[in-house]
Amino acid sequence: MKPELSIGWIGAGRMGSAMAARLLAAGLDVAVYNRTRAKAEPLAALGARLADAPSDLADRDVVFTNLSSSDVFVDMVCGPNGLLSRKGKAPRLLVDFSTVSAESSAAVRQALSQRGAAMLDAPVSGNAKVVEAGKLSIVASGPAEAFETALPYLRLMAKAATYVGEGEAARIVKICHNVFLGVVAQSLAEVTILAEKGGVPRHAFLDFINNSVMGSMFTRYKAPAYVNLDFKPTFTPVLLRKDLDLGLAAGRAMEVPLPLAAQVREILQSMIGQGYRDCDFAALLEVEAKAAGLSLVSENVDVDPGI
Repeated sequence: MKPELSIGWIGAGRMGSAMAARLLAAGLDVAVYNRTRAKAEPLAALGARLADAPSDLADRDVVFTNLSSSDVFVDMVCGPNGLLSRKGKAPRLLVDFSTVSAESSAAVRQALSQRGAAMLDAPVSGNAKVVEAGKLSIVASGPAEAFETALPYLRLMAKAATYVGEGEAARIVKICHNVFLGVVAQSLAEVTILAEKGGVPRHAFLDFINNSVMGSMFTRYKAPAYVNLDFKPTFTPVLLRKDLDLGLAAGRAMEVPLPLAAQVREILQSMIGQGYRDCDFAALLEVEAKAAGLSLVSENVDVDPGI
């Protein structure tokens, strides 16, 4: 760890705030920008300094970004008030946690390179609860020396940080991860509703699954939402649709058929059209239940999320 390095942070949503809070808890010098300033104010209470624009962070040593889309990422770095908008100013290293396209990532990497700055792609696996539990996973790509510089900070936020090589390799890993996430979530919703319609309580079915060879960290930490119908958002259907779109675009570009992903993408589109926008994607369970003619009620059972 090099405690003399100053940290900038762009993006204080659910994930970004939880991750930045871990750096602040370690006593690091962190300055934060978020488009909606009010979302960053809880971090100020933890010791962060709030910036008025991304450009205010250009003199920080390392800047982390955690943003919602490719367009927002490019704008926050290369836009009129972006990180690189001050002539001759740039951080030494930018580490991006967002799930964005390889094309937008490469464009930002090139812009940073022209200023003598390095970039590390570092998309994450997990949600804010996983961050708080210290079980986040990070996959990273870019210059090896940039990974070594970032690694002490990544370890403050995640249980594991896997380096997969140069360039945009981490982007395709994360896109594949989230395509898998969507397919598994829909499949879990389908079999859970099938079991319930066959007379099996959801908590009993999911307890069996979680203790079987088919159980995983994902099935365990989604089980409380499926059992008690708690769809408070950790990751919305809109964001999952965006990631499936990225995956399907990558599949087309590389001539890889993704028929299951394509079907789940259309299920998400239908779900969003029915008004499921600001909830958690676990509400796929409710959409499946409606299609099966089943009315769900919370089972009010205390379920261990496994995190």
